[in-house]
Amino acid sequence: MGTEKFIIDNLLTIDAFDLSVLMVQNSSRFQRDFPQTLAQNLTTQASTEYIRRKQKENASRTEFTWAIRDNETNHVAGLIILKELDWEKGSGEFAYCIGKTFEGRGWISKTVQELTMYAFNELGLATLQIIAHETNTASIKVAEKCGYRWQKKLLKSHTPPDGIALDMQLYERYTSFNEYH
Repeated sequence: MGTEKFIIDNLLTIDAFDLSVLMVQNSSRFQRDFPQTLAQNLTTQASTEYIRRKQKENASRTEFTWAIRDNETNHVAGLIILKELDWEKGSGEFAYCIGKTFEGRGWISKTVQELTMYAFNELGLATLQIIAHETNTASIKVAEKCGYRWQKKLLKSHTPPDGIALDMQLYERYTSFNEYH
């Protein structure tokens, strides 16, 4: 999957160095919203183990993690994760991050649009969610641009490493037959 500027691709063990560099260089950006992913990618060795776990999760369909790559350099520019999968309900949640040097290019919006269609058409999911803090205006813009609608405030639903529980905003998108859920 991809366009001329970036590629959406599976993570490979050869990406371990790039992934670790991405996480470490953007640690202040990822600390609040991606603390577990950050903690699991602080060294190349840790990233190798992380990638192997993610490959197993992709194969078992318990969670899907893709790399967003710069097409010119093939370096990992960000991640998109389809998690909290409930196959009985047909639902899942997207989480995503991108390095500071790649932000503002529309790559996350295009990736979410493409993988939303993949989740509906190929995986058979009916409801997709994006959960963001109200101060994460970039993530909220992505959700809205990709057709996700605000549903409600989730009270104290995310606790970052500082231990202070945050209220989060829930956005959802449904397949066309379920669009007005």
